[in-house]
Amino acid sequence: MTDELRKDEEPVKIPEVLPVLPLRDIVIFPFMIVPLYVSRDRSIKAVDQALSDNRMILLAAQKRQDDEDPAGDDIFSVGTVALIMRMLKLPDGRIRVLVQGIGRARIVSFEEGHPHLHARIEAVAEPETAEKNLEIEALMRNVKAALEKSANLGKPISPEVIVIATNMEEPGRLADLTASNLDLKVEGAQEILEAVDPVERLRRVHDLMTKELEVL
Repeated sequence: MTDELRKDEEPVKIPEVLPVLPLRDIVIFPFMIVPLYVSRDRSIKAVDQALSDNRMILLAAQKRQDDEDPAGDDIFSVGTVALIMRMLKLPDGRIRVLVQGIGRARIVSFEEGHPHLHARIEAVAEPETAEKNLEIEALMRNVKAALEKSANLGKPISPEVIVIATNMEEPGRLADLTASNLDLKVEGAQEILEAVDPVERLRRVHDLMTKELEVL
């Protein structure tokens, strides 16, 4: 389902105001490419707005899955800014969008007067990782090995994801890629998304991977 974005290292400038697409049961991480099905009227309007502007939208998980019309307070304040790569209108009125995560962002406030959720946001910069020490290297090696072991035990992780993870050198990116391939509930995935420090994020993912391996 998820794939690692192949990107040029040129960072994308994230606008200060973006339409918001609330997600019911998934948390999208930066640098992932994911298809989403959108059916709610306000959400379709948010996608249309993004496509008419700069193709960027904020993907933010809602706190209660059964909430049909979430307001600002019903949405987690940290989400992922994504670029809409493709959009397809389906015969049943829904739309299918292919999105590509760009980076984390925090909602500062919601703006009134729009037919959809619209927020003022601030980008959450990825902190520079300190020089790799033995602990970080061991942590990365263990996470990569656990990901491969999960696949060998029957978890549906594509070989491409394993190859990308194996060659990854950044702890934060490895944590995000791994988290997107774990069977996490929204709250658990949201905790990983909100962990700004890359090494702390990788530690949390490592703990979760260890538990998942025990289950497998």
